[in-house]
Parts: sequence; structure tokens; C-alpha cells
Amino acid sequence: MTAPIVCATCPVADRAVCSVLAPEDRAELARLGQQRLYARGETIVAAGDANTVCITLTEGAAKLSSIDRDGTERIVALIHPAGMAGQLFAPSVTLHVTALTRTAACVFPADRFAALVRERPELAQRLLTELARELDASRTLIDLISKRQAKGRVAALILAFSRAASPADCHDADRFDLPLTRGEIAQLLGLTIETVSRTLTALEQGGAIARHGTHGIAIRDRNHLDLLAAA
Repeated sequence: MTAPIVCATCPVADRAVCSVLAPEDRAELARLGQQRLYARGETIVAAGDANTVCITLTEGAAKLSSIDRDGTERIVALIHPAGMAGQLFAPSVTLHVTALTRTAACVFPADRFAALVRERPELAQRLLTELARELDASRTLIDLISKRQAKGRVAALILAFSRAASPADCHDADRFDLPLTRGEIAQLLGLTIETVSRTLTALEQGGAIARHGTHGIAIRDRNHLDLLAAA
């Protein structure tokens, strides 16, 4: 499903890379692109595709993954609203990008976006900042996986989604959806599905979180999660 981009109603207008552009440049960029909706599990970009689009998530979440020859998927990164999906200056896509939940994104022609980057130094600078943020997120993910205790890994993941779900940098969200399945969490954290299920149950019984429905999470004791994540 596609629709015109309307910057005035964009939920990440003040956080996305295009936020640094002058109004007239942002309007021109919006005219070049489309707003697209993706269902959970739908492929946004497939590895091996020609690199023809540049994508900014505005709602939802997505995963970047590779698939081995034996069919094993390896999640290498998560994308949250205002994050970018796509490898702007690469000739082809090397990672799969898949929607984890109902996801909305602004999709732009890669060549036109790249041209605008070359013409607008402020956009190039903002892209560098975004790349640095993505690198920091990757390091955080590596640190998360290296934690000894399963509770620490799961707690750190919950806190990461809490930060991503908040529209403001000054505070994290206390209620949000954790869109990953138990299997995806297990694969991402290097745990078994059974361990993930037991850990989430233990965190809930201990009063750190409450679960609502299939994916809903409410944080009840953030300090406890912080202590577990820091261990």
C-alpha cells in the first residue's frame, strides 16, 4: 500500500535524517518519495536486490538479517522509527530487511536521495551522525549478547525497545510492544526459546514487567531491569 508523503503529520519529522533540511528541500524530497505500509513479516528489502531505494521508518520496527546457506537466519540489527533501512551508496543490498510489526516507511529513489546528500552538506552531516548512532547500536547489541546471564540479556533488550518506543529523548516509554517472537529473541540473544520464555516469566513474576497480550510490555520496576542489564 502506498500513499503520498505528508511531512506535517510525520511522527518522526523532528528525528529523521530529513529533519535538517530546509522546508522547501524537505517538500521536494517528499514529492520524490512515497509512504508505504508493510505487514508483519513482509520483506521491505531483500538481499541481492539492486540498491534502488532509501528508506526511513516512521512507525513500527524492522530487523536486518542474513540467511546462511543452510537457511539459518541471523539477525544483525534492529531498526526503529526514524532509523534508516538500506545501504545508500552500495551497488546492491546485502541484508534482508523485514517488518517485525505493521510498519510505515518513507521510500525514496536512492539516486535522487544521494544527489541531495551531495548538494546539501547539512544532510551529509546528519547521515554521518545516523551512521555513528547505528554503529553505537551495533556495539550495544554485541555487548547485550555477551552478557553472561539470560536475565541481563533479556532485560537489556526490553530497555532498548523502551528507549526506541519513546518519541522524546528525555525519557523512555513505560508501555510498548516487543514485536519479536520468542524465537527471534532467542536467535538475537544467543539463547534457547525455552530460556527466553522462562526469563520473561521470571521477570513478570518478580514484578519487573507486566505482559499484555502477545507483544505488549509494561515496565514496573525499571531500576531492577537496569541492574540486570548492567550485570
